[in-house]
Amino acid sequence: MVSHDLLDRIRHRLDELNRSERKVADVILADPGAATSMSIASLAHAASVSEPTVNRFCRSFDAKGYPDFKIKLAQSLAGGTPYVSQAVEPGDSAEGYTSKIFGATIAALDLARRETDSARVERVVDYLSQAKQLHFFGLGASGAVAQDAQHKFFRFNIPVSAYIDVLMQRMVAAACHTGDVVVVLSYTGRTRELVDIAAQARANGAIVLGITDPNSPLADQCTEILAVSAPEDTEHYMPMTSRMIQLALIDVLATGVTLRRGEDFLPHLKKIKDSLKETRYPASR
Repeated sequence: MVSHDLLDRIRHRLDELNRSERKVADVILADPGAATSMSIASLAHAASVSEPTVNRFCRSFDAKGYPDFKIKLAQSLAGGTPYVSQAVEPGDSAEGYTSKIFGATIAALDLARRETDSARVERVVDYLSQAKQLHFFGLGASGAVAQDAQHKFFRFNIPVSAYIDVLMQRMVAAACHTGDVVVVLSYTGRTRELVDIAAQARANGAIVLGITDPNSPLADQCTEILAVSAPEDTEHYMPMTSRMIQLALIDVLATGVTLRRGEDFLPHLKKIKDSLKETRYPASR
């Protein structure tokens, strides 16, 4: 993960920058979160400089260009402030920390979008579409994502469950057999219990899919994975952007399974949706 001292480096080098580059630095330092979502034209306009000046500024901080600089800035921000979020400082206003959190989340999701392997998505959708029984496992923040996955996938006419308790996960893994698919969600992929459970489920014939760090012990135990490599230090900081990426990938997979079922399946989905109409007040005009 990129060191999250990029903003400090910019601050420390302010006196070395020429007048135009200093304007770029001032805009970025004033609201780093917002800067991660700006186009190069927007940043140049905000700093009253040319786009080549922005590119020159970015390259002076070891970036290949503006897109690469934004990624490094997002990674820097996602390092975090303990149990709060990236780059939030004492005294920040509600407007300030709201902008920073949204900015870091948007940047992390955009980075994940570009890094997601569509071929792997296709393979994972294949496994999910053929499952006779589907289990989602997660702990902590990933447990909430597992429950969200159950909420989405129960619609596909296959038995679906979500387990957020290690003992239940272990027993379910022991009862797995060929035709079962287990999806394990873990940002770090280093939780010992989940790694052991994934190995047990696979040994019993289940397909094990991971939404996790591709270079983790959990990834080694999975049949296939979708990589989650958000620049977030969850050893010391409360998980934020990593959880949002997991949720987005669950939506991607649910959409893939829906499309794989074809148009004939849409009336079934509509029937489920229509069942909620009587539970709601009419929409106000």
